[in-house]
Amino acid sequence: MKEKYGAKKTELRELPKISDRVSFIYVEHAKINRTDSAITVLDSRGTVRIPAAMIGVLLLGPGTDISHRAVELIGDTGTGIVWVGERGVRNYAHGRALAHSTKFLEKQAALVSNTRTRLEVARKMYQMRFPNEDVSKLTMQQLRGREGARVRKVYRTLSKQYQVEWMGREYDIDDFESGSIVNKALSVANVALYGLVHSVIVALGISPGLGFIHTGHDLSFVYDIADLYKAGLTIPIAFEIAGSSTEEEDIERMTRLKVRDSFVDGKMMQQIVKDLQFLLDIEEQEKFYIDSINLWDDKEKSVQYGVNYREKV
Repeated sequence: MKEKYGAKKTELRELPKISDRVSFIYVEHAKINRTDSAITVLDSRGTVRIPAAMIGVLLLGPGTDISHRAVELIGDTGTGIVWVGERGVRNYAHGRALAHSTKFLEKQAALVSNTRTRLEVARKMYQMRFPNEDVSKLTMQQLRGREGARVRKVYRTLSKQYQVEWMGREYDIDDFESGSIVNKALSVANVALYGLVHSVIVALGISPGLGFIHTGHDLSFVYDIADLYKAGLTIPIAFEIAGSSTEEEDIERMTRLKVRDSFVDGKMMQQIVKDLQFLLDIEEQEKFYIDSINLWDDKEKSVQYGVNYREKV
């Protein structure tokens, strides 16, 4: 007889909503295991126990060992798990998250596959950045130009505010240390934001690759959504860090902690969920955790799964 380990698997309806969870936890050079419904993190400083269902996304950095039982729990509770590179500045892989329904994915695919509706969603994204202007008549080329000017203005303003020299966004993906303090802080802050956005998107059953502005990349929609928040979140944090730090300090850790605090204080996950519902016309009362499967039919749209449809003679 197979022996049972740990707590009973939590039902989807019993889990905290993705918008109510802690934003993210970054772990490196540690061993991760499981005790009942919590994951344990062991490093040189000791052991910490964390309820898995309350984590939005777990970022696994280098030197991390994770047990099969811990991954099983993370999958059961719908916690996003992302394997990232050194200092958390590369996204290598992610695990399956909470949603078992394709309802929102089908809606996203329908919107992005039609030129008219895709343009409508893209304009909604730009409208969120220019709340006091009407951008409904602008072309994508005009919208990109307006966005470029807006971001350059943000960089100039923060450069003056924090007395940080700004020579442009420059970074070498193969040589992180060659960047300036502000560029290193930007890279770390943006990757933390990407991880959080990615986790929320896949938790809702939406594709991270079907972007409306970005295209051709498996994280296109993640970049679409993350770009909504950079000017108000990660860019100011990067300049604040750069204005008060030296090369000798641990810029990466300082930035991650600052971003994490901003996520918690600003209820960032709730905002991402709300914005996704707005952009994809998802009603707030619609549920994303329904576990259902049907068979497609060209006349009836869908029919019951698990039935023997033997052709009548």
